[in-house]
Amino acid sequence: MQKQESLPIIGMTCANCAATIERNVRKLPGIQEANVNLANERLTVAYDPSVLTHDDIVARVRKAGYDVPEVTASEELEDAEAKARQAEIAHQWRRLIVGAVFTIPLLALSMARDLGVLGSWASAPWFNYLLWALATPVQFYVGWDYYVGAYRSIRAGSANMDVLVALGSSTAYLYSIPVTLGLLGNTMEGMGSGYHVYFETAAVIITLIVLGKLLEVRAKGQTSAAIKKLMGMRAKTARVVRNGVEADIPVEQVMVGDVIIVRPGEKIPVDGMVLEGSTTIDQSMITGESLPIERGVGDEVIGATLNKQGLIKFQATHVGRETALAQIIRLVEQAQGSKAPIQRLVDKVAAVFVPAVIAIAVLTFALWMLGGNDFTTSMIRMVAVLVIACPCAMGLATPTAIMVGVGKGAENGILFKNSEALEQALRINAVVLDKTGTVTRGEPTVTDVIASKTWAGGERPSDRLLQLAASAERGSEHPLGAAVVRAAQEASLKLSEPTRFEAISGHGIRAQVNGSNLLIGSRRLMIEQHIHLNGLEPDADRLQSEAKTALWVAVDQQAVGLVAVADTVKDGSAEAVRQMHALGLQVIMITGDNAATANAIAREVGIDRVMADVLPADKAEAVKRLQAEGLVVAMVGDGINDSPALAQADVGIAIGTGTDVAMEAADVTLMSGDLRGVPRAIWLSRATMNTIRQNLVWAFGYNVALIPIAMGVLAALNWGPEFLRQLNPMLAAFAMAFSSVSVVVNSLKLGKPSTLRLTDSVQRTQ
Repeated sequence: MQKQESLPIIGMTCANCAATIERNVRKLPGIQEANVNLANERLTVAYDPSVLTHDDIVARVRKAGYDVPEVTASEELEDAEAKARQAEIAHQWRRLIVGAVFTIPLLALSMARDLGVLGSWASAPWFNYLLWALATPVQFYVGWDYYVGAYRSIRAGSANMDVLVALGSSTAYLYSIPVTLGLLGNTMEGMGSGYHVYFETAAVIITLIVLGKLLEVRAKGQTSAAIKKLMGMRAKTARVVRNGVEADIPVEQVMVGDVIIVRPGEKIPVDGMVLEGSTTIDQSMITGESLPIERGVGDEVIGATLNKQGLIKFQATHVGRETALAQIIRLVEQAQGSKAPIQRLVDKVAAVFVPAVIAIAVLTFALWMLGGNDFTTSMIRMVAVLVIACPCAMGLATPTAIMVGVGKGAENGILFKNSEALEQALRINAVVLDKTGTVTRGEPTVTDVIASKTWAGGERPSDRLLQLAASAERGSEHPLGAAVVRAAQEASLKLSEPTRFEAISGHGIRAQVNGSNLLIGSRRLMIEQHIHLNGLEPDADRLQSEAKTALWVAVDQQAVGLVAVADTVKDGSAEAVRQMHALGLQVIMITGDNAATANAIAREVGIDRVMADVLPADKAEAVKRLQAEGLVVAMVGDGINDSPALAQADVGIAIGTGTDVAMEAADVTLMSGDLRGVPRAIWLSRATMNTIRQNLVWAFGYNVALIPIAMGVLAALNWGPEFLRQLNPMLAAFAMAFSSVSVVVNSLKLGKPSTLRLTDSVQRTQ
């Protein structure tokens, strides 16, 4: 038995914090999985509820030095998380304001002293005391969080960013105290006469890092904008009919079976089936479809979509956590909280990063001292190393991009089950498409009506032919007959009731309509019944070559025309295949149909390769054969009879139906059923992984490049610009503060509206 929860965490500052929480929670008995996402600050746990409780997990998180917001009975988890994030932003603002109030005059006075514009004041004993007084509130009020965080981290057996900030700022601050008290003389040449203190260095380090933290918190809040948008779609109330009385009630009180009334312009509160009325519904917020769709009696409607025109009554079929929107939100949260395989490398580096930086800082101090430099110079180099190192950027590089990428997909009806699927989709080089219901509509449709030139069918013989055929087929239960009737109804043709009807098993029907004897069926039936074909054979052969079923229509022993029925290609299928080709993908169709029909469909949409006459049970084996050829395969199917093939493929992509989103076999679900979602999903995967690479290159490159500079490698080599050779800890603090912000901002680019415009995006890849 397994239970899964997602808990918001307060107090994390870097990847080491996430690793500390994971390590501590995994020690609990009954824990099956524990992952912490630094970007959305959530702990996702799977555990055995017979061994462990929610409170046990919260207690272990708090013991590790972090907190979990309490959620009251009337408050939802996302509300508590939003409040916690707003409280964090307000807290950082207060710290920044206090820091700026004291740091700006402190820095101004220090710079004026160094520039020699203060005259005798610079060497007055009270001057350093003034600087000390200005620095102390910054050190112990603004910087208090870093001391607390460092203490908790060390107590939990690890070291995080707080340790580096506390060490760096405290070193500069504590060094300055004995100088102020006259216990140390100035040993650093070139800094002016008298004693020199570094109170401004300590204060600027803390204030800049608080500024960076504030910007980071605000930016991280934007990475979850998609999930917040989904949550905000939900209707607040529903107009329910109970015991003949209409009443507006909170949507949480709606029960399965309730009859609900929705007027034009109102949101549909829950999933259901239409009982009365017809309308058009904007489902773009759920499925990504841009055009409203028509809904009438017997059709399904999705909660949170917008009723555009008519008044409808529908019966609730799914409420609460079972609605399509609730399922989508759970899937998105699950995907955003999961760890991509590429994250494992980052976790390994982050686990040793802070201890390694501390060791490098101590080594830097020792080397500069051994090189004949004074204590102050060596100390400043050590502080610069401590402050410039940034584990935050590494910890945020992957999860921020995944959060934005998964959220962007959800906004466009593309649901990734987890981040591993997002990463795996990058490697796809072949897409396998099921035919029926994927490339085609999955239901027969009348495509052609051809009347014989020798038949006197009136001014519009094709309409007359369809009218007669549909009138005869009204008594048939065959799908082809139903397609003929539907086509006539859509053409607004007036149908008659057949006075006599007979089904000829496997061949067609015989009926009498308005006194005329009709025979409808195959060519073989016509020949067996000695019907004159009236030269329609070439048209029938052409239709058959186009993978269409030609229904012969005879009136009073004379063939008067043909009605062609076929499973037609979906709108957008050909465009989707072109987009896949533009992405460098091989497109393969797999179907149980015969080769002639399959090849005709393939030619129509531009598919490269056809695997025909494949039974549903053998589709998984066909995918396995393609993988044996060295192809990385994405299988696209309807998620039901294609489940084995979807599971066998490297990435399974299920075509959804709007409400059916919980497709266990698929890695990706397309809510709209539009095949163009496939290249969009693959492009989104590529864009997300490219962003992750950019983030990691920046995060690792930043540390690899700037830590040696902070150590003084350029100064030792006497090479490079002066500001890098003499890297001041304040400049190091600025770089550190904004490194993580740059990673988050880069990830947020994925959320731009242009990300999924394939026509533009594909051109950039060619």
